[in-house]
Amino acid sequence: MSNDQMLTRQYQKQMEMKYGCNPNQKPAAIYFAPGRKLPFEVLNGNPGYINYCDALNAWQLVKELKVALALPAAASFKHVSPAGAAVSVELSDLDRRVFDCQDLELSPLATAYVRARGADPLSSFGDFIALSEKVDLSTAQIIAGVISDGIIAPDYEPAALKVLSAKKKGSYPIIKIDLDYQADRMEYRDIFGITLAQLHNKVVLDKSILANVVTNNKDIPDSAVIDMIVTTVAVKYTQSNSVGYGLNGQVIGLGAGQQSRVDCVKLAGRKVDTWYLRRHPKLLELPFKDEIKRQERVNARVRYIESDMTDAERAVFNQNFTSPPADLSAEEKAQWLTGLDGVCLSSDAFFPFRDSIDQASKRGVKYILQAGGSVREDEVIAAADGYGMVMALSGIRLFHH
Repeated sequence: MSNDQMLTRQYQKQMEMKYGCNPNQKPAAIYFAPGRKLPFEVLNGNPGYINYCDALNAWQLVKELKVALALPAAASFKHVSPAGAAVSVELSDLDRRVFDCQDLELSPLATAYVRARGADPLSSFGDFIALSEKVDLSTAQIIAGVISDGIIAPDYEPAALKVLSAKKKGSYPIIKIDLDYQADRMEYRDIFGITLAQLHNKVVLDKSILANVVTNNKDIPDSAVIDMIVTTVAVKYTQSNSVGYGLNGQVIGLGAGQQSRVDCVKLAGRKVDTWYLRRHPKLLELPFKDEIKRQERVNARVRYIESDMTDAERAVFNQNFTSPPADLSAEEKAQWLTGLDGVCLSSDAFFPFRDSIDQASKRGVKYILQAGGSVREDEVIAAADGYGMVMALSGIRLFHH
């Protein structure tokens, strides 16, 4: 395809949107190729511009995970990056307590979404959900109990659609997408009245990306293979620079949109700390009042971990409990975090310095996947060897903007 041919594609307005990114950005509409039907159908509600940005990116993520791992997949998207992503790996009794689903019968798809939402539940507040399978009643009932801005999936069972359509007083956006739809070869974006064109990123992320292991330790168990693929596909749809930590078939921390890669590692690492500290016995035994709702419990647990409240904040915080809980001390946190192990770390490009590896070692990272290509590659690999980590070089950069 020549450069002249790149810009010959014509578009035809398909539907109006309420507004663009912001209410002042009107008019706003969806365009598609003339004579072709849009590959999705809005079954309920009126998705907005940002909803579509989240939905179409999140759908690609879960579809790729399903193809790569043959497992039901879910993503929780916020502002064009995943807050969480996961495949259906069985929940332990501890997982069920942490994710507040002890008494629920969960389908494989519901399990995937519970994991995706449970990665970073504060960030997932008001998420756009993507699911790789037909949505069943079990999954719909989980979604009914969370604050969410919409959902995209290939289909919906009638009972599930009824439950979801009742959310937001009947205005909850529900999108049904064609499972077989493939994007055109070229994609376009207008910025400041100028059109940019590029080849759609159709790179396949499967087990083959782990073939080039460059560390002395080369042992990657099957569970880590799943974690590395889940995390890498999630990173592919995260605003760059980006890194992700993964464990148990789910992303447990994402660092998105940072100018420095080590800052991505630190940002995502703080989310990992919170994810793991939510498993501390003190968190699980907090004496909540019966009337405290699920999202309020989630918020309170994270606030409890932070332990930096003013007196006024503390007074409001204590209203959640039958009796004020004792603090989780810095020493208790540090001791608990030493138990985190077997974590994977994936990066959307190379690590330029060993500092990211040093940071990752503090979060139980055992497996690393990166593009490779740094002029200091030997130093980065040596750092991984020093911690007994496994590092693979994919040779694939995954910037996303």
